[in-house]
Amino acid sequence: MNNKPIYVTQPALPPLDEFIPYLQQIWDNKILTNCGPFHQQFEQALADYLGVKYVCLFANATLALVTALQALRISGEVITTPYSFVATAHSLKWNGIKPVFVDIDAKTCNLDPAAIEAAITPQTTAIMPVHVYGTPCDTEAIRKIAENYNLKVIYDAAHAFGCRYNNQSLCAFGDISVVSFHATKVFNTFEGGAIICQDAKTKAHIDHLKNFGFVDETTVVAAGINGKMSEVNAAFGLLQLKYIDSCIEKRKQISQYYRDNIKFIRGISLPDHQLPFTSNYSYFPVFVEADYALSRDELYEKFREQNVMVRRYFYPLITAFPMYRTAHTHRDDELPNARYISSRVLCLPLHPNLEQEEVEKVMAILSGFSKIQQTQKAL
Repeated sequence: MNNKPIYVTQPALPPLDEFIPYLQQIWDNKILTNCGPFHQQFEQALADYLGVKYVCLFANATLALVTALQALRISGEVITTPYSFVATAHSLKWNGIKPVFVDIDAKTCNLDPAAIEAAITPQTTAIMPVHVYGTPCDTEAIRKIAENYNLKVIYDAAHAFGCRYNNQSLCAFGDISVVSFHATKVFNTFEGGAIICQDAKTKAHIDHLKNFGFVDETTVVAAGINGKMSEVNAAFGLLQLKYIDSCIEKRKQISQYYRDNIKFIRGISLPDHQLPFTSNYSYFPVFVEADYALSRDELYEKFREQNVMVRRYFYPLITAFPMYRTAHTHRDDELPNARYISSRVLCLPLHPNLEQEEVEKVMAILSGFSKIQQTQKAL
């Protein structure tokens, strides 16, 4: 095998010749943005595919998170997770909201409902959980807490496109969910994102906010931003929908190969998903335990030496970054599960473009050190 890099993810792209007719339409009608025909078609197509009522397209998911908080008029403190991509917390900070970081469940890597409830104060206005790796949060427990304390729930569902739980889209839970169409995600539009909301009034408000607050040519009703998705991105998204199911199926096959082989490797464990759900197989995290031959970081370096670009999602914790070290009300020793998982996690390459020999190379490296360990133990 050649030693070309094996990336942890790589965007799935449709045949280029199939995209040309979409571009030709854009060139013909000269509509590049401002919620044009492809934008409107893509919103409806997404709503149909996901099985949700209201979709608001955005240029990216971070703008969508920032706008979601504005749309629900969130202020004060918001309880969220330290175990996520930093954009989750950045969206709060950009709105002048104090993030309160609480611990995660060690099995699912999602927010622990008991930790959420313990952190609620009179200043708490919302909960922002993350469906980490596309695994459902305990949505029922979170819903009950939110109702008891009159809190809003904004799900960061960046990883959850196509995931289903209790026979509905995982993006349908909470007051608002935000999904990402970044190039690293299961479904991409080059760059992009969307807000999924529950009613037409909220959608109309969000649509105003993402377009400078304009209602019509002369009426501005809010201090909005420019968060609109372009026609090129929307057209690309429409084409991508034709191929998303086959992409997820390929991811499933690779995930199953990993799972079938990892069960024989001592010292490597997997998340324990108790809840039955339909996955999109967006990531394949493993945890490097103490009885493996190498530490997590040593194994990370061994993979890199072999040009296998594994990633430590999510390390370090958000609370380790300087802008958040004093932003949370809980001490680091009150985040034991998050700290433990962050120090052990390693995400293996997983995307539809992976060749079988590349997947086998990943497993050979991972299992190879386990065999070395077993031999040393035998001696």
